[in-house]
Parts: sequence; C-alpha cells; structure tokens
Amino acid sequence: MAAAGAAKPAAPAKPAAPKAPAVMASTPWAGDLPDQVKKEFGDGIVECATYLGQDFILAKPATVAALIGYLKREADYEYLVDVTAAHYPKRAGEEFDLFYVLYSFSRNHRLRVKTRFKDGASIESVTGVHIGANWLERECFDMFGIRFDGHPNLKRILLPDEWEGHPLRKEYSIIKMDERWVQENLGIESAQ
Repeated sequence: MAAAGAAKPAAPAKPAAPKAPAVMASTPWAGDLPDQVKKEFGDGIVECATYLGQDFILAKPATVAALIGYLKREADYEYLVDVTAAHYPKRAGEEFDLFYVLYSFSRNHRLRVKTRFKDGASIESVTGVHIGANWLERECFDMFGIRFDGHPNLKRILLPDEWEGHPLRKEYSIIKMDERWVQENLGIESAQ
C-alpha cells in the first residue's frame, strides 16, 4: 500500500506523431546512355536518375514502347526481367506507376523504365519487342486492371476469367475478395 502523500505515477507519454513518408532522394544519372536516350526521345523522357545505385528512366506513357525497343536494339538491353506496377489512388491523374526492369548482359547492368498514367488509360504492349512481356503484361492486367494496347491475348492469367476486380489495387478489399465467385465455386463464405 502506498504511503499517504506519495507521488502518483506519471501519465504515459503521448505517442509521437507519425513521420511523413520518405521522399525518394534520387540523383541525376549522367553518362552516354542517358544522353543518347534524351537526344533520341526529347521531351518523351521526363528524367534519367539513380536511386540507391539503381538507374532508371522516367518516360511519358506514349514513349515507353519505342524506348524499350530502342534500348534493346541500340543499347543491348536484351532481357526483359519484369513488368510490374504500383497503384496510388490518391495521386489524381497519375494513379499508376508501371515499371519495366531490363538487363544488359554485355553491360552487366540492370535498368528500370518507369512511367505514370491515369486510371483507365491504356499503354502500348511491348510484346512486339520482348515476347516474354506476354505473361508479365497479362499479370499486370489481372492484378491491377492495366490495359495493354496491341497485346495478342490480354486476359486473366492468375485468377479465373469470371473473377471481378483486381486484387492489387488499393481499394480492393482482401477480406471481401470476389464473394460471389468464392461462394459459387468453392461453396464457402469469403475470408473464412
């Protein structure tokens, strides 16, 4: 039992306010390749930069397919490693980032080509440049709803054709999933 007149325990400290999101601190990427790309594509290139030792080119959507073709033919980026995306629904007019990861064996260099575009817009397929883009673009379509103009067979690749929605979009509820499809095909309530 505490003695009379003893000090009360201190109230717990208020938690600190959350930190603002980190800003991507990229630095300009200078050299022969960035200079060549800027000369070839002009204002279609927004930025050539490096972030944590990783070089990237930010290009306008209409420039991307031609840029990737140029990088393959003229700069030996012959291997398309990946195509992926990120969804930023609060970034009005540029809700999607689309990333192409390229690799040059002769240069021993990995390069990212990035573009931003609005929800509902489509972008030209690069399957004519890299046949391996076929399944990668289909995955972006399936998971994000991104449409690729000129793709030879743009349809779902991971989820059933009847699935509604695109699971990697931020507004998509993992708990709700596609309740109708799960009930009809699995006979269970979604999120069980």
